[in-house]
Amino acid sequence: MNRPLFVSLDGPKGTGKTTLLEAVTKALRADKHKVIRLCEKKSDPFRGATMALVNQLVRNPCRDLELAVCQRLADSRTWISAHVLSKQPADSIILIDRWYPSDAAFRRLVPFAEILQLNLERNVRVPDLHVGVVTDPEVSWARAAARNRGLNSTVMHRLEEHVASTEAFEQAVADNGWVLCRNEGTIEEATRQVVSSIYAVLH
Repeated sequence: MNRPLFVSLDGPKGTGKTTLLEAVTKALRADKHKVIRLCEKKSDPFRGATMALVNQLVRNPCRDLELAVCQRLADSRTWISAHVLSKQPADSIILIDRWYPSDAAFRRLVPFAEILQLNLERNVRVPDLHVGVVTDPEVSWARAAARNRGLNSTVMHRLEEHVASTEAFEQAVADNGWVLCRNEGTIEEATRQVVSSIYAVLH
């Protein structure tokens, strides 16, 4: 490829995305690949204003506010696509923690197909490989709650919401033909699946 391979890992909270990203990075680098690790929220220069809008949405859930959040996130991804992704070395593999597929895990009032179209219309970079990372929602909820930072969620506070978001995310993965990684076995098994999927696209 004459440009970086762009891979997104998305999914609900507590599914082990960050741990899996670290393991995949280590495996790829062991095979002498140049790996760039990015995180959407850390690359977004407009995050503060977006989160202020998210806080409004939590206090006053409505479709118009949710759509405004989706639009802001899409605009941020347009900026990241132009100013961050485009600057990476052509011979690298970019692994990003969350991209627009993750919106399916926590948006409720705006259909995900509409969110997806919103991102495409704004020229958000389409990953060469989408990997959806899931676990049984009760497992991922317990994992998220047990972390040092706790659930750390502005938009999700009950297991029932997490179950619904996991189901919505899995449906989006199925609808769009993305790779589904059930991270319920060993981290080695999940790592092998993701690395194999990356090599299938790379070669």
